[in-house]
Amino acid sequence: MTKTVTLRMDEEIYNILKSAASGEKRTVSNFIEYAALNYLSSSSYISDNEMNEILNDKNLKDGLRKGMDDVKNGNYEIVG
Repeated sequence: MTKTVTLRMDEEIYNILKSAASGEKRTVSNFIEYAALNYLSSSSYISDNEMNEILNDKNLKDGLRKGMDDVKNGNYEIVG
């Protein structure tokens, strides 16, 4: 089921969105939906379940601690 959302934005921003939508052969509404989904799928967003798995991963925590200890003790080599 679709939902209606009202947005307030400056005319300049609306014109940018309208131009981008036109270039993609989309309506402004569809372009905003497309752009938002594209942003969310390509950003560093993870679900609460995924974050809990990361935070509760003992091997990951141990590895990060060891890495931090190595850096603190100068046990690393810069490669480049």
